[in-house]
Amino acid sequence: MSLLHLSFYSAFTLSALGLALHRTHLISALLCLESMMLALYLALSTWPVTTQTPSPALMPMLMLAFSACEAGTGLAMLVASTRTHGSDHLHNLNLLQC
Repeated sequence: MSLLHLSFYSAFTLSALGLALHRTHLISALLCLESMMLALYLALSTWPVTTQTPSPALMPMLMLAFSACEAGTGLAMLVASTRTHGSDHLHNLNLLQC
């Protein structure tokens, strides 16, 4: 395994562990999701270079567009939950409550 692959795998794994273990604030969960998407974007961007195959550049651009949409939706949810519940703590959000 090359150093490039190890860095992508470790960045994605650390982001997933951060998402799984630190569940106090919604903003920290959103940042972990964004770093996971960034690791995937970088891996998809450098994949044709490392394999030396001609590949269309459509997949990294789609991934970047999806991560931007995910960031916008996540921040809208953060603002909405802060306005309704008063904070961004995840234990205050209850899905069964109307």
